[in-house]
Amino acid sequence: LWTTHRNPGFPAQASLCPDGAIDAVAEELGVDLVVIGPEAPLAEGLVDALRDRGILAFGPTAAAAQLEASKGFAKEFMARHSIPTAQYSLHTDREEALAAVAGPCVVKADGLAAGKGVYVCSTAEEAREAVHALFDGAFGDAGARVVIEELMEGPEISLLALCDGQRFVSLPPAQDHKRRFDGDQGPNTGGMGAYAPAPVPEGLIAEVEERVIQPVLEGMAEEGRSFQGVLYVGLMLTQDGPKVLEFNCRFGDPECQPLMTLLDEDLLPLLLQCAKGELHKEAVQIREGVSCCVVMASGEYPGAVRKGHVISGLERDRQDVRVFHAGTVQDDQGKILTNGGRVLGVTAWGKSFGEARSLAYSRVAEIHWEGADWRTDIGWRTKEN
Repeated sequence: LWTTHRNPGFPAQASLCPDGAIDAVAEELGVDLVVIGPEAPLAEGLVDALRDRGILAFGPTAAAAQLEASKGFAKEFMARHSIPTAQYSLHTDREEALAAVAGPCVVKADGLAAGKGVYVCSTAEEAREAVHALFDGAFGDAGARVVIEELMEGPEISLLALCDGQRFVSLPPAQDHKRRFDGDQGPNTGGMGAYAPAPVPEGLIAEVEERVIQPVLEGMAEEGRSFQGVLYVGLMLTQDGPKVLEFNCRFGDPECQPLMTLLDEDLLPLLLQCAKGELHKEAVQIREGVSCCVVMASGEYPGAVRKGHVISGLERDRQDVRVFHAGTVQDDQGKILTNGGRVLGVTAWGKSFGEARSLAYSRVAEIHWEGADWRTDIGWRTKEN
C-alpha cells in the first residue's frame, strides 16, 4: 500500500494492516490517495470501501476488476464489444469441457490464480489433463469454471494504459517471459523477466488503442463499470492482427519494473489525475534507451518453495541497476531472507537492449542464496540476441 498523506509522522511507504482494515487505517491516518497493487484487494472491493470513506484510490472497483478476476467475464465482455480475441467456450461441467477439447488449445481457470492457472496445451491429451487438474481443484475455486480457447500463434506483447474512466495514456510496449525455463519451456508462471520498450510493428500501438483500449473504456462505462486505474492488455500478435490474451487491472509484474525505470516524470500526478477522473495528458515522458528485468526465483518455483534462505550481495549498489524485492522478508537481525517463489526483480537501464541486458545479468551474478534460479535468455526474441 503506497500513499500520500497529511500526517508528517507517517512514512510514505505505508504499512500492511494486520486486521486487513486498510480503508479504516487510511481514514484514521488522513491518507489522500491509496494506490493498490495486487489483484486480490481490487477484486474484493478495496477501492469501493475507500471511496465509501471519501478516500481517493487508484485502481478499479470490484465490478470493473472483473476484467481480471473472471476470464469468462472478460471473454464475454470482448464478444459483446467486438474486441479481437481468441475463440473460446466456458464450462462449469467437467464432461462438457472434455468434450470441447478437439486438439491443441489453451485451458484456463476462470478466476484469479496468481498468473499460474493457464495451460498451453499442444495436444488434446494435454488439454484433457489440464481440464481434470482444474476441476480436481489445482487452483481451488478459481477453477470451478474453465475457459477453453483456441491456441493462437505469434509473439506476445503487453501494453499498459493509465485510465481515468474515459481517457487514457499508454506506456511503452513491454514483453514478458511467462514460461519457467529458457526457450519458453516449462509451465506458465507469474513472469520470469521482461523488457521495454519491446519492438512492435509500425502502427500497432495506435491500432490497439483504437480496437481494444478505447472500446474497453467505453464498454465498461456503458455497463456501469467505469474503469479507473491500470488497464494491462496482454496481446498475441497473430497473422490476423493483435488479439487479446488477457486483461489485468493493475501494473503487471515483471513489466512494471522496466516501465517505471523508463518513466521520466513523476508518477504520482498521473495516478492522482486518474483517481479523480481528470487525466489531461496525451503522452507520458519516457527516458531514451531500454530497460530489462530478470526475475530471480526459488528453484522450486512455480511449485511449493522452500523459504528462509539468506540472500547475500544485495548491498552492492550499481548505477542504472535496481533490485526490486518481491518474495523477501527481513528477520530480527536485519538479514534479508527468501519468502516466496519469485524473489527479486533485477532491473537495469541501458542505451541499448544489449547494454541493459548485460548490466542486469552482471548484477544477478552478484546475488546469491541457496537454490536461486533464473532464466538466462530474457529478451531472446530481440534482434540483439
